[in-house]
Amino acid sequence: MAIQLNSSLARALVQQNKLTESDAKAFELAASTGGNSFVSELIKSRRIDPTELAMFASQTFGFPLLDLDAVSRDTIPSLIDAKLMQKHRVAALYKRGNRLFVGISNPENMQGLDEIKFKTGLAIEPVIVEDDKLSAFIQKTAESSTEGFNKFGEEEIDLNLEFIDEVAKTLQPDTSMAEIEDAPIVKFIQKTLLDAINAGASDIHFEPYEKFYRIRYRIDGMLYEVAQPPVFVKEKLASRLKVISRLDISERRVPQDGRLKLALSETHAIDFRISTLPTLFGEKIVMRILDPSSAKLGIDALGYEPEQKQLLLDAIARPYGMILVTGPTGSGKTVSLYTCLNILNQPGINISTAEDPAEINLPGVNQVNINDKVGLTFAVSLKAFLRQDPDVLMVGEIRDLETADIAVKAAQTGHLVLSTLHTNDAPSTLTRLQNMGMAPFNIASSVILITAQRLARRLCSCKKEKDIPLDALLDAGFTEADLDGSWKPYGPVGCDICQGRGYKGRVGIYQVMPISEEMSSIILNQGSSSEIAEQAKREGVRDLRQSGLLKVRQGLTSLEEIEAITNR
Repeated sequence: MAIQLNSSLARALVQQNKLTESDAKAFELAASTGGNSFVSELIKSRRIDPTELAMFASQTFGFPLLDLDAVSRDTIPSLIDAKLMQKHRVAALYKRGNRLFVGISNPENMQGLDEIKFKTGLAIEPVIVEDDKLSAFIQKTAESSTEGFNKFGEEEIDLNLEFIDEVAKTLQPDTSMAEIEDAPIVKFIQKTLLDAINAGASDIHFEPYEKFYRIRYRIDGMLYEVAQPPVFVKEKLASRLKVISRLDISERRVPQDGRLKLALSETHAIDFRISTLPTLFGEKIVMRILDPSSAKLGIDALGYEPEQKQLLLDAIARPYGMILVTGPTGSGKTVSLYTCLNILNQPGINISTAEDPAEINLPGVNQVNINDKVGLTFAVSLKAFLRQDPDVLMVGEIRDLETADIAVKAAQTGHLVLSTLHTNDAPSTLTRLQNMGMAPFNIASSVILITAQRLARRLCSCKKEKDIPLDALLDAGFTEADLDGSWKPYGPVGCDICQGRGYKGRVGIYQVMPISEEMSSIILNQGSSSEIAEQAKREGVRDLRQSGLLKVRQGLTSLEEIEAITNR
């Protein structure tokens, strides 16, 4: 009488004379009794080599075969929970599009594959691996996701969890602390923040979607995906981030803003500005990393050319007038303003700032956070400043005519005013003020200097010379005199230092335009921005493209980068 075998793999082994029917049935019975798989019991008996069994399973079931020794755990996607991997003896290997390749030693593990498909929402592609290597792989991955997650070295970040939980109890007395006291989530956030700081990121994006959750860092102006935690942790991550930022964790319908400070040492702390946004599939959270030390780097570190630096220093040394810094979001305007304030921050000078919000704390400077909900606007703050015996005023942004009028009056009545505008270049800033409704006389009599700026990625030390056709260089804006053969343009390469990106850090590109008498005449006659630009050119003011090309000649950045961030 033939023995009935439940496992297709067992029947195939018997048919190929690699097992007897009685042995195969005994292994099936042992697997059923012990809660193990047929493959595990077979390997445990040492009746067949793991490599031989993997090759046989691959050929019989038509699944690809992979050696797990060739897979690095550092690159595997974080889409499967460690407990799920251990429960079903599976390992996430890599993700390609909407397909997740999963390592299995048992080709009949359909239950595990179905559950992973349900959890991730991805198409599952099984890959056969050796059972012993799979066990070791799962064990090390599990250890990495728990114990190793919080090993940051001697300078481990301390989020002061007792304080955080006390804040949570104060803010939300009815909230279950089980949602907040989740050690793996705490460790994951700690690691994410520290990794972002070490990578030189300016922002961290926590982004929930329907079928996946991702975390991205903005490094040198570019976004890079760094992790894909399981989708089911999105609410726990959002709750923890909101708790440590002192936000309302029960409110998920409207955006919120908060702050967080991390002390890396007794003398160095990093501030984070947190913004939440309700999206279709959960709250997206963006954390802006604010390093107060960036304001103390000094003007030499910003990338101004010597003559541009002197023009700016001369302007901030004047007792009154308005200095405007312009450029798009993320162009470094805040750091430039704080650098100027740091130079001006002396015991004999009273400095007040109105910001939305104050990004960097400067001791000795009176900083005010704008709060439109309670009526504390830029205009209201400026009016209050003028009653506080100020010397220097800084307005985070001139957004409307009322703020502009008060700022101009302050500049005309013996105060130095610093502010920002979102314009493409320095000449268009003057026409933008006119379009807001400011009288040409007020503009001409108050504005003393305008700086437009961009941030270009700085080439890493692995850069190499690049052959660019002469016509392309001329089209980019170089003159024939510039192309005298005394220099060569460089391009990105990629190495371990820059993590293969070819760029590391950023350098400022500036157009520094002092307002001359001739420009004032053009403004009074309501001239266009092109007329002001022509006058600036006659006075030797470099536009953004010319300043960028100079950085290319100096080998600091690439021509492609300058063409991408400047207009012609």
